[in-house]
Amino acid sequence: MSPKNVQELDEVFMRQALTLARDAGRAGEVPVGAVLVVAGEVLGRGGNSPIGHNDPTAHAEILALREAARALANYRLPDATFYVTLEPCVMCAGALVNARVGRLVFGARDLRFGAVRSKFRLADSDLLNHRVEIVEGVLGAECGELMKAFFEARR
Repeated sequence: MSPKNVQELDEVFMRQALTLARDAGRAGEVPVGAVLVVAGEVLGRGGNSPIGHNDPTAHAEILALREAARALANYRLPDATFYVTLEPCVMCAGALVNARVGRLVFGARDLRFGAVRSKFRLADSDLLNHRVEIVEGVLGAECGELMKAFFEARR
């Protein structure tokens, strides 16, 4: 697949994650959305919902990982590409490493809690037994604007 086709596919799947993020925001959750793709097929989806689920681990990433692992009947997802609108936190970055996700594509950096680039480099650390390939900034302005608008509306 040519780099242009990869970039186009990344944008297609990030738009799906953005739809999930908007849904989460309308539900009063921090607007983060995630999709997990294997061989061009979405196997896991998640929108942030710790409030709605009364579960501090119900981040978009965790929900998408759980759904995909069930679909594949495997806790390891090495052939997966994971799309998320916001840079994952420590918990989610650790889950991506534990699941052996092959590739992470995220939209906007999370300057307060980001564990992939902003605060830590957990997902591709040489200290761990698995390194996730990282692509950042796909539809980053749109992803960042969604977060900014959400928090401005709450002030």
